Amino acid sequence: MENLSIELRNVSKRLGPNQALDKISLSFKASTIHGLIGPDGAGKTTLMRILMGLLHPDEGELAFKSAGKTYSQKEARLSMAYMPQSQSLYGDLSVSEHLDFFRDLYGIAEKDYQTRRQELLQITRMAPFVARPAGHLSGGMYKKLGLMCALLPSPRILLLDEPTTGVDPISRRDFWALLYRLVEESHLLILTSTSYMDEAARCGNVHLIESGKTIASGAPREVLAQEKVKTFEELFVRHAKIP
Repeated sequence: MENLSIELRNVSKRLGPNQALDKISLSFKASTIHGLIGPDGAGKTTLMRILMGLLHPDEGELAFKSAGKTYSQKEARLSMAYMPQSQSLYGDLSVSEHLDFFRDLYGIAEKDYQTRRQELLQITRMAPFVARPAGHLSGGMYKKLGLMCALLPSPRILLLDEPTTGVDPISRRDFWALLYRLVEESHLLILTSTSYMDEAARCGNVHLIESGKTIASGAPREVLAQEKVKTFEELFVRHAKIP
């Protein structure tokens, strides 16, 4: 399955008393970094979990497409990887041991694993730290380890939930450079959620949501021009004042 894209049509989800998503319709095309932008509680994580199949929508449809063919979510999941906001890495296991663990978890053949392992260590510049326990990594390196574990099975869709939260500015910059390289070399569909407004401009397409509803969607500059604002902060502030 190559160059997977995703379409959501009128997807809604209620979690307890809260309407987490309210008739969301969005398109995520392949070979692009998509930013799911919004404050805490906007519905970003709920949407990520629905895409991954961890939650089921109350209503609406999801479509996964490649080369004109539509795939079921069950089929598409084989080509998807999800990096949750709270990663469950093992503090006493080294970088190398984590990669070995996920090799066994995904059932990757040893020859394919060694090739993929070297590629990932090179692209993340983590090769000098393979013996270091995860609990002794910096925040940025810890995120890179989580990303490597997610990328090990060579997914076509990568879902990243708040991957730069709690990471210092330099590591955030390096993380984004890594995402650009992944899209350029592997043509992944990357969907990353963030509440950092400055990261919206780094995306190929942005999808702004607030209280489970779509505010705007499109290329960053086009969205700002269409909404007649200079920053995404201004757009959210203006929206919050509208009854």
